[in-house]
Amino acid sequence: MAEAIAQQARDRGIESLQLKIGGMSCSFCTNAIERGLRREKGIEEVHVSLAHEEALVRFRSDETDETRIKDTLRALGFIVRDPRKVGGFDEQLDLKRKERNDLISAASLALLMFCAMAAMWLGLWQMQDWHAWTAWAFATYTFGWNGRRIIRMAWGAAWRGITNQHVLLSVGAIGAYIGGLLGAPLPFLGWYGFVGFPPVDFFGVVVFLTTYHLLSGYVSLVVRTKASESVRRLLEMQPPTARVVRDGREEDVAIDEVAIDDRVRVRPGDRIPVDGTVEDGTSAVDQSIVTGEPIPEEKKQGDEVIGGSVNQTGTLLIRVTRTGEDSFLRQVARHVEEAKAMKPGIIVLVDRVLLYYVPAVLGISAAALLFWGFAPLAWGGAMQWVTAIYAAVTVLVMGYPCALGMATPLALIRGGGMAAERGILMRSGEAFQILKDITHVVLDKTGTLTEGKPRLVAAEAVGDFGRDEVLRLAAGTESASEHPLASAIVDGAVEQGLEIPQARDFQATAGQGVEATVAGRRVLVGTTRFLRASGVDVAPAEEMLDRHEAQAHTAVLVAVDGVVAGVLAIADAVKPDARDAIAELKGRGITPVMLTGDNERTARAVAGQVGIEEAHVGIAIGAGTDIAIESSDVVLIGERLGAVPEAITIGGMSYRKTVQNLWLAFFFNGVGVPLAATGVVHPSWAMAAMAASVTLVLANSFGGQVFTRGKARTDHVPEHPRQAPEESRNTPDTNGSELRLSVPSIHCQGCIETIEANLRLEPGIGRIEGDEKSKTIRVAYDAADTSPGTIEAAVTRLGHRHSTGGLYSIGEAAEATGLSVKAIRHYEEVGLIPRPRRHDGNARTGGNRLYTESELARLRFVRQARHLDLGLDEIRRLLEIAEETCPSRHPDYRRILTGHLETVTRRIDQLSDLQTKLTTLLSKDGSGRVRRCSGDGCGCLDADPAPGRKRAGREANAGGTRQRKGRDPGSP
Repeated sequence: MAEAIAQQARDRGIESLQLKIGGMSCSFCTNAIERGLRREKGIEEVHVSLAHEEALVRFRSDETDETRIKDTLRALGFIVRDPRKVGGFDEQLDLKRKERNDLISAASLALLMFCAMAAMWLGLWQMQDWHAWTAWAFATYTFGWNGRRIIRMAWGAAWRGITNQHVLLSVGAIGAYIGGLLGAPLPFLGWYGFVGFPPVDFFGVVVFLTTYHLLSGYVSLVVRTKASESVRRLLEMQPPTARVVRDGREEDVAIDEVAIDDRVRVRPGDRIPVDGTVEDGTSAVDQSIVTGEPIPEEKKQGDEVIGGSVNQTGTLLIRVTRTGEDSFLRQVARHVEEAKAMKPGIIVLVDRVLLYYVPAVLGISAAALLFWGFAPLAWGGAMQWVTAIYAAVTVLVMGYPCALGMATPLALIRGGGMAAERGILMRSGEAFQILKDITHVVLDKTGTLTEGKPRLVAAEAVGDFGRDEVLRLAAGTESASEHPLASAIVDGAVEQGLEIPQARDFQATAGQGVEATVAGRRVLVGTTRFLRASGVDVAPAEEMLDRHEAQAHTAVLVAVDGVVAGVLAIADAVKPDARDAIAELKGRGITPVMLTGDNERTARAVAGQVGIEEAHVGIAIGAGTDIAIESSDVVLIGERLGAVPEAITIGGMSYRKTVQNLWLAFFFNGVGVPLAATGVVHPSWAMAAMAASVTLVLANSFGGQVFTRGKARTDHVPEHPRQAPEESRNTPDTNGSELRLSVPSIHCQGCIETIEANLRLEPGIGRIEGDEKSKTIRVAYDAADTSPGTIEAAVTRLGHRHSTGGLYSIGEAAEATGLSVKAIRHYEEVGLIPRPRRHDGNARTGGNRLYTESELARLRFVRQARHLDLGLDEIRRLLEIAEETCPSRHPDYRRILTGHLETVTRRIDQLSDLQTKLTTLLSKDGSGRVRRCSGDGCGCLDADPAPGRKRAGREANAGGTRQRKGRDPGSP
């Protein structure tokens, strides 16, 4: 539908232009841009978003073009950027740095000016002639240099007949500057200034006005810089190059140079760079960035694939069908940015008011000047130019909308800070006021209402087979498979303490199932069609299949020696707090709706579990699809769905604060401007009144609490299945005790910062260290003021899963290290890591094996060493050296292992460079032609003083190379 509307617009000659605009500081700027562009010929529609610094312009291509639109914006004093280029964010950071430097410079002079004026007002300092000229120098530098961009933007707006805050400030500053010059003494010329024009006061007004304007602009810029880089990250999902096949040869081509109908080869593990159709090959493709569904889809000849997806198991040859701006990711990015450029509700209302505000203030100032200048003549008095200038300048100062410009961004800063403390990321200013008007909440199923990862939820046996026997044989068969459902089966068996037997004669049928010989028995695991094609009667298991499918489970059949043996059910589990969150939304009168790309049966089943009546075949959570995250205005960090109603509460509060700020600002201006027009208010006092209004806006924005600390702790804290002994989880520290937590749900540095900010609210917390790669948090604390349980509860409230005491199941160990369960089991068997001796005390299974922090450190070391092609014996020796250097139970063991690996990497790089040079040197004769060494007696080593040593070294190196090329079965 949207594409059809866009096509109709193009048919009428109307085009859309999306632009990034730098230099906006408040609603006056957006108003100036809209008015300036609408006055240009051919402009149909303009939408400007202050929060995202974006403009969406629709224009008639036969009357204007992109160049003229950009030239108009530049003439108004704004910076124009292409939203598709990543460098725009760097430009924004550069602008922030420049504005910060100007603000610091102006604020320093303003502080000196304030101290001097206060000393003179209090009679502590007598006015001297040089004081006036020092104040003149301060005013000239502050307004002329620090405010140079303000002057440029004011001129650009005034030239086009636009009145905005830059024009108002410039007129007020110039008026005060002239007033200061009129009172400035020139003793060497016998001139001591006009009476009634205190130069220091007038020049001070110039300095203070400019400084407040810079402060307002910088605060607003800080808010916008913290907004998400959604399009930048979205476009980074697409690889920069593609492996194009031309004339039978592969070559890497820049993604912008790939043409329609080109053939692109994608190998396992690579991200698919283009949209296209599979011409050759079969593979499982992870399309979770689009669908959010955790289970990859089987792709074969004729199927469509989307750029940004991840190819997993096989090599694909893809024919390109869409490129450039027509590609899926580019279209999503464009629609996201166009949506963000629209302005809702109160912002539009404020813009309409401000449309008349500045002209009104300028008109009142001019009227006051003329009235006090000429009105006294009507009753026979003299013209009162001192009063007239006072009144005109004071009206401009009192009417300067600093508080108006800061009212909205300050409320957003406060609301965003409160949200961040509770694991909620507000990514746009519009989100705050939209949240207060919400009547329906649309929630994605996978990753939002559910965990987003397939798990084994049930195993049932048929006939005389035992449940554990069925699961053990199925896990042994699937241990050789790379399919995500296979991992769920193997992990489920391991977590239940079952030993996984080895599979032989493994065979896989794409999209159907697998078979292998396990413990001397032929085992088949797969779909109903797969087992029937193999001659297995599945009738005894049909009732189980129907029951699990009705519960939205993925049912997998298991057959042993030609007889159906059982059914394994796999599902994406519903989050534990989902039902409570939905109930709270309903209690607020908000209707929850579930949205999913899954089948209707699954949708209905999940909706029924969480209490949703309406489901269709959103707010995004940090573990959800990447596109959902990047296109959202609100992101819940972690996996706590209860943050949804909290986000709505914070949004409503921030909206109310914004409205209150606007009323405060308008009240001060509405009362102050008429009072200033009487001529009885000194410009300095007008400046003080303006500062008071800003202070009230600040106090209102950052005062009060929505959630008390007590209420914040009423969230449900799930019980942990295991607790490490107290002595194992409290490591002595210089400041008391230390707690180590593994938090697998950490996705980025922002998650660590949120956890740290939340923990800082607790008493007795000392040093906090987080590691994004290992997904661990180390907290030093004073046992007299807090406890490990309190710290764990604080982390849990943010929605993060964690393992207490640094003990991990094999599934958690696989997630934390990036290894498969099969690889971990293999490394245990070959002795690279010891078999874990800790168990969780599960009586039925004999206890699940648990891994310590040091054992995880060894696993990470092994994984990285295997990527360097080190042999198993080499890795084993390095681990022995590390153990001799630092025992594995020592807190610095992981750091020591990392240091060893870095040293080995440097040595390998050095040997590789040396080997390349020696090969080049020894493989050429005098003519420069390459020749092959024929072995002993060829003469290539006769000049060496110790040829035997060289040959032995070369042979040893060759042997080492052969060893490293061999891969063990568990290698990643």
